[in-house]
Amino acid sequence: MKQYKIAVVGATGMVGRMFLRVLEERKLPASEYFLFASARSAGTTVDFMGKKHTVRELTEDAFKDLGVDIALFSAGGGTSKIFAPIVAASGAVVIDNSSTWRMDPDVPLVVPEVNAHAIPEYKKKGIIANPNCSTIQAMVALKPLAVKYGLKRVVYSTYQAVSGAGMGGYSDLENGLKGEAPKKFPYPIAGNVLPQIDVFLDTGYTKEEQKMIDESRKILELPNLRVTATTVRVPVFHGHSESINVELEQPFEVADIRKLWEGTEGLIVQDDPEKGIYPMPIYAADTDPVYVGRLRRDFSVENGINFWCVADNIRKGAATNAVQIAQELIRQWEA
Repeated sequence: MKQYKIAVVGATGMVGRMFLRVLEERKLPASEYFLFASARSAGTTVDFMGKKHTVRELTEDAFKDLGVDIALFSAGGGTSKIFAPIVAASGAVVIDNSSTWRMDPDVPLVVPEVNAHAIPEYKKKGIIANPNCSTIQAMVALKPLAVKYGLKRVVYSTYQAVSGAGMGGYSDLENGLKGEAPKKFPYPIAGNVLPQIDVFLDTGYTKEEQKMIDESRKILELPNLRVTATTVRVPVFHGHSESINVELEQPFEVADIRKLWEGTEGLIVQDDPEKGIYPMPIYAADTDPVYVGRLRRDFSVENGINFWCVADNIRKGAATNAVQIAQELIRQWEA
């Protein structure tokens, strides 16, 4: 198998460091790694793959003559908008974790367990988009339902960890537990929940809610799917939780859905309420699967279900999904 050159852009940030952990765990066929960050972090050293790597500054010429095959980006939307096309033009395939390219019709938006078939669309712009963390975990659970029963309507209610807001959000909870005022969030998060993630749009929805709506339709290839969302920040460090209500097109038996999920890649069913078994962030933290449980029929509508869905937002919701895209990209190249 060919050995590939891989770059990590934003290597010193929260998600960037998780990129490095997941890459060490998954051992891609790589001959060389290059780590990049802003001028502020350039020159620092990072222990990775058993040796020290010096972080390089990301500039317009930084990728020239390096021969990078895959570049994992987690450096923010502004940086991605400028540098992703430049890096793609150098010959690398960019896998971008920001929201910048997700709804571009020429850029595939990929959850490998769900729509790996979309990856070849990267050839249009040289970019593959990593979906929003809260969307990713829902897709893994919803795709098999869409295939077998059809989706009529989806209602998301999310309970999202502070790490989804980066180090600033994480610090706000840590410091808030000590009684300090918030710096990242508009209100204290310790002992509180915030029914706002990202800015409000003219519709009254937040940008995070609109992301879930738009991205779900694109990934599932259901442009007319009826879907709505309410996203909430909760005082949990790691792990997004979601209450998902679904109206299916076809009749079902709850036991059949549970069996379907048990055979779905990337899903773990934790669903025995009588024994107090259901997904929680403490189980999902620092793991890659998506956990589902509390599965039950919604008797208020025809063919309706409710379920609870949990995943680590920094791993499956960001770094792991991006590395999985890289793995699948290599698999397709080698096929």
